[in-house]
Amino acid sequence: MEKRRKQSVILAAVVIVIIIIILFAGKIISKYTPSKEKVDLSEYFGVTKAESAAIVLDHKIIKPQAVIRDGMAYLDYETVKELFNSRFYWDFNENLLLYTTPSDVVSAAASSKDYFVTKQKETENYVIVYADADTAYIAMEYIKKFTDLDYRFYQEPNRIVVTTDWSDYRAVPVKKETQIRHKGGIKSPILADVEKDKELIQLEQGDDWDKVATEDGIIGYIRNKKLGEAVEKSYGHTPLKEEFTHILKEEKITMGWHQVTIAEANNTVADTISRTKGLNVISPTWFYLNDNNGTLMSLASAEYVQYCHNQGIEVWALVSNLENDAVDSSDVLNHTSKRTNMVNQLIASAIQYNFDGINVDFESLSKEAGDGYIQFIRELSLKCKNNGIILSVDNYVPTEYTAFYNRKEQANFADYIIIMGYDEHYAGSDEGSVASIGFVTQGIKDTLKEVPAEQTILGAPFFTRVWTETPKEPDNDMEAASEDYVPYDLTSQAVSMEESWNMVSVNGIEPTWSEAEGQYYAEYINDGKTYKIWLEDLKSMELKLQAAAAENLAGMSFWKLGLEDVRVWDTVLKYMN
Repeated sequence: MEKRRKQSVILAAVVIVIIIIILFAGKIISKYTPSKEKVDLSEYFGVTKAESAAIVLDHKIIKPQAVIRDGMAYLDYETVKELFNSRFYWDFNENLLLYTTPSDVVSAAASSKDYFVTKQKETENYVIVYADADTAYIAMEYIKKFTDLDYRFYQEPNRIVVTTDWSDYRAVPVKKETQIRHKGGIKSPILADVEKDKELIQLEQGDDWDKVATEDGIIGYIRNKKLGEAVEKSYGHTPLKEEFTHILKEEKITMGWHQVTIAEANNTVADTISRTKGLNVISPTWFYLNDNNGTLMSLASAEYVQYCHNQGIEVWALVSNLENDAVDSSDVLNHTSKRTNMVNQLIASAIQYNFDGINVDFESLSKEAGDGYIQFIRELSLKCKNNGIILSVDNYVPTEYTAFYNRKEQANFADYIIIMGYDEHYAGSDEGSVASIGFVTQGIKDTLKEVPAEQTILGAPFFTRVWTETPKEPDNDMEAASEDYVPYDLTSQAVSMEESWNMVSVNGIEPTWSEAEGQYYAEYINDGKTYKIWLEDLKSMELKLQAAAAENLAGMSFWKLGLEDVRVWDTVLKYMN
């Protein structure tokens, strides 16, 4: 009986051991057996609708998707601008798609197969662009006409594989039949089966698993022991290039803005020029936007132009958007017909009055006007070039909130970009210098990140601001209630170089030189009010001229003629010649 009990115990123990061995072996087998689970590719690419297609851009699946319509892939306008080609312009008011080449404006109306290269009609076998209530959708084939990209369309699921990066890549062959998995590891689900000798693109190398891409847009991982030796390859792609040309002067530009607000002011041109030395360009403020149809007010004078030409001085007429507060600049700029109206008036006037250039001074634009404004510069530039007219554009010093002025794109089309190197402090701002040397040099540095030096002109002020602090009536309750309480009202006025120095002299003040601002500073009290002035003079102006010369800029421009100390022209001559 005891013997049978011992045998039963031994047998049970053996059974348990066998079970343990089986379980352990099962885990070992399970651990080292590759998963056969396959990824749902529709889920992998995020395609949930039959009329949608994923976009695989340079071996990355991106969030925006294409729309499939009549067998053609379309991308929404915002995606096209952000990821592929920012030169496309969609006029949402007039349902018109524009693309500007270095020589032509190409236009296509919504729902049409026709497009126009300037006035020459061309036709495609597909609808080029269609629109809904929210945006426009542009045919991928049409985008490709103007963009350095290639693409292929695959189905089941729908996806577009797009190449814009044409740098060399590493091609790697598959040595034996295997799988591409979603992540590195045999337990990761399978994205695709690959046959022997299949060529993949090697994106990353790992210890055991390499990241690879297939030509049809699948990106995943494969055991590197299943791969052959990688070979560096080239796409053999011929880049799509655009050649921009500019009308640039051989000599340095020495330009002055001449403020003309009434026709009679044109008669001051002789006296204005007589104060200068070395001036070779004058920019009279002749044109401004005067209604919401794009109609311009003009003060142009043929006699003025002829007189300047007789003095060897070119005339670059200025057009502004600041004079008529009733005009909505954004509305005008965002309508193709209204922009065209402005452009045609300017070119007609340039021909009629024989001026040499146009200077665009559109300020205080909203971000919503940005795309329309850049399109205006493009359209105006083409007609200027066709007529031998120089186009210059005035710009703020670069800041994050003026990035939509897109100086880089301006420089592609315009001949000169002018930095308005002043209004560091302005009417309504805190008190301070109008144009400290640090502000000016930083403005140059930041502009040159987007604009070539040979196209860049530095604008400098012939004025300064007199800041006045007028004490408020005592208000103890207000002062106690707020840490930000200011016990004075701050106002300012713009004055000429000479007037500012006269004010300092009359009040018996000796200005002190500020190395930080690169200017003399004066402060005095008169009739209970405190006056503060950051002065412009020959010394401060020379620092600005030196800053332009150090970067080999195309020249200088000054706002405005008539406000200068006439002695400053000798300093200008020293650097501009």
